[in-house]
Amino acid sequence: LLSLVQVHGQGGVKFQNWAKTYGSSPELYFQPTSVEEIREILDMARQRDKRVKVVGGGHSPSDIACTDDFMIQMGKMNRVLKVDKEKQQVTVEGGIFLSDLNVELSKHGLALANLGAVSEVAAAGVIGTGTHNTGIKHGILPTQVVALTLLTASGEILECSESINADIFQAARLHLGCLGVVLTVTFQCVPQFHLHEVAFPSTLTEVLDHLEDHLKRSQYFRFLWFPHSENVSVIYQDPTNKPPSSSGSWLWDYAVGYYLLEFLLWISTFVPSLVCWINRFFFWLLFSSRVENIAISYKIFNYECRFKQHVQDWAIPIEKTKEALLELKAALENNPKMVAHYPVEVRFARGDEIWLSPCFQRDSCYMNIIMYRPYGKNVPRLNYWLTYEGIMKKHGGRPHWAKAHSCTRKDFEKMYPAFPKFCSVREKLDPTGMFLNTYLEKVFY
Repeated sequence: LLSLVQVHGQGGVKFQNWAKTYGSSPELYFQPTSVEEIREILDMARQRDKRVKVVGGGHSPSDIACTDDFMIQMGKMNRVLKVDKEKQQVTVEGGIFLSDLNVELSKHGLALANLGAVSEVAAAGVIGTGTHNTGIKHGILPTQVVALTLLTASGEILECSESINADIFQAARLHLGCLGVVLTVTFQCVPQFHLHEVAFPSTLTEVLDHLEDHLKRSQYFRFLWFPHSENVSVIYQDPTNKPPSSSGSWLWDYAVGYYLLEFLLWISTFVPSLVCWINRFFFWLLFSSRVENIAISYKIFNYECRFKQHVQDWAIPIEKTKEALLELKAALENNPKMVAHYPVEVRFARGDEIWLSPCFQRDSCYMNIIMYRPYGKNVPRLNYWLTYEGIMKKHGGRPHWAKAHSCTRKDFEKMYPAFPKFCSVREKLDPTGMFLNTYLEKVFY
């Protein structure tokens, strides 16, 4: 049978992730508008023995989405397919950006119970990498997924949920892009809500000594630690009925928080000892007084990632939070040459049953470290990176799948009890490795 759909791939497209830290030059770049077209692309890939990588917003700060073969960008498959008001569920195409979904949901009086910091990301990608936010009663974002459909390498469409293809469902809720093309995702929503955010200064000692209290006191509690100091900014976010209001100001947040910071960090690449001073100065300038904001939930969950950066983010068992942070602090104190940009962001998530979730079967603390790249310039970070990874591994940590890490299959077999299960599902769905790339080869081989 001759196919009626002619798909055209573009050559010469250069793919780069948001932080411009990784990129690739796919041989052909596709933006399909239908399932038939995706099937065609997979057929062509099979005939020419090419690999396929599906990409959404390209936000992952790693090479998880890179390929030199075929790249499928899902941006044109971005519709809301169904809103079930009774069940408070929404079914969307995999390519929809959460930023568009948030607006759509609010028209129906619904919202996602939790969101990451960035919404310029596609639904299928968000779950594929295990995006998370904070809140000990809330799981990572894939825990909000109640069903999905998957187009496999052979061109078959699988419906997956707790009751249909249950094994594939537990694998596909955090799929790493290696099981097939996620066509649709069904999210469990909640009624639309506003959040009251309060940020106030504290110290590392206080927060770590009273962690339980903080976790009880606020539904979405997180804190920012300013390395090379005791300074901490505690952030509480909780549902409210009060009307929207804001005490932030564009001038401070942007002129100072963005432009001045980037300039000073650039200077610090010549005089690294300035970083300690910068962290303290900015804490005093922007974080030393109490700030409150009230807005619709997604506007509070989302915040600016400022400028280009390298990040690492590992999840450790929640009871290791204090020990691990104090070790990181001690490591910085003992190595005056090792500098760390602010903030170290500390968030919390509920344990779950998703096979490759960093929170698999345990409540977790995520500790996110950052090194900015002022004006795109790289800042030496290897020492800091390895020290941090060492501490995380020692405490049973698991790295965030979207972010750069140096783990291999051996590590993952130790970290994830269900790793062999995931591998067998992957091998069954993609026996020839059509959906693999360099990043995934390190994971599975």
